Amino acid sequence: MEEHPVEPSTLAERVKALALALGFDRAGIARLGEPTPEDESLHAWIARGRHGEMGWLARRVEERIDPRRRFDWARTALVVGLVYDTPSAPRTGAGSDAGSAPVPPAGRVARMAGGEDYHDVMLRPLRALGDALEPLVGRPVQSRAYVDTGPLLERSLAARAGIGWIGRNTCLIDPQLGSYLFLGVLLMDLELPADPPEPDHCGSCRACLDACPTDAFAAPHVLDATRCLSYTTIELRGDIPEPLRAGQGTWVFGCDVCQEVCPWNTRRRRQVPPDRAALRERITPRAEWVRPALAWLLALDEEAWRGATRRTALRRTKRRGLLRNALIAAGNSGDPSLAPLLARHATSEDPTLAEAARWALARLERDP
Repeated sequence: MEEHPVEPSTLAERVKALALALGFDRAGIARLGEPTPEDESLHAWIARGRHGEMGWLARRVEERIDPRRRFDWARTALVVGLVYDTPSAPRTGAGSDAGSAPVPPAGRVARMAGGEDYHDVMLRPLRALGDALEPLVGRPVQSRAYVDTGPLLERSLAARAGIGWIGRNTCLIDPQLGSYLFLGVLLMDLELPADPPEPDHCGSCRACLDACPTDAFAAPHVLDATRCLSYTTIELRGDIPEPLRAGQGTWVFGCDVCQEVCPWNTRRRRQVPPDRAALRERITPRAEWVRPALAWLLALDEEAWRGATRRTALRRTKRRGLLRNALIAAGNSGDPSLAPLLARHATSEDPTLAEAARWALARLERDP
């Protein structure tokens, strides 16, 4: 193919425009090989064991800090963001009688999880963007797409690409769209100018730190994942530590508390342009996962669970993990009508489920 050179800044704008045309809400470019102090702190964070059972984070650390150690051809990264700030108003979940009152006790599911799995939703258009680079540039282009699955520090790259800044709760915050953002990365062999970084706008705000129900922040910008509900309800495979159970409340998958209280997600956040809603429609939570009835969750067998979680990120915790979480949530619900279901699980052959059910029963008896 005959090469037709395009001025780098012009090419960068075309690449970002193509990303927006494919349905992403944000796009920015970061240069590789310029690690930040936050990147370097990953070693100390892992050494303190704050990654818990997420052993993959301790592997290939240097590649995470600098992707060029694995992909020596990579020069820049296109970082894209997709808003998942979808409605989370209380509704009766599947398995409940929508016309009855009062509303059955319900669990809470993080906004990112109840729709189609974001990995699948984002990866295809991101790969399509990589395929489109050759005709756009006029020569073969090496690229590699990742959506939260490769040895990359996505939030750090997004901050370096000017999409936002890393807040005190360690979430990336876009000044216009807030922090409910899925991130994807396309590594490229293109020499393109980086977008200017966004200054930190958190100031002295402590809303996220103070609201965390399990005190998971060791300090501003330092998350102890082993205390975070998004870790204990999704990544942890064994028993949820008893000191963290009351703080779990009725969360059954993930947690949004530190984002819910963030001013950049409330009074300051702007609406997403309606002309880029196609991808978002796929990640919008299904009705049954907006405040799902705890009784329904506790009664799900393997086949029903597979059907209800098909093509969602909820599959990550497996049925056993979701059931464990629902047992703890039932104990925190204060609703004695769930006691018969808890008693049934208290005799489970699975020691983790049996212990969680007994704990929940004791909590309901103690706090009627």
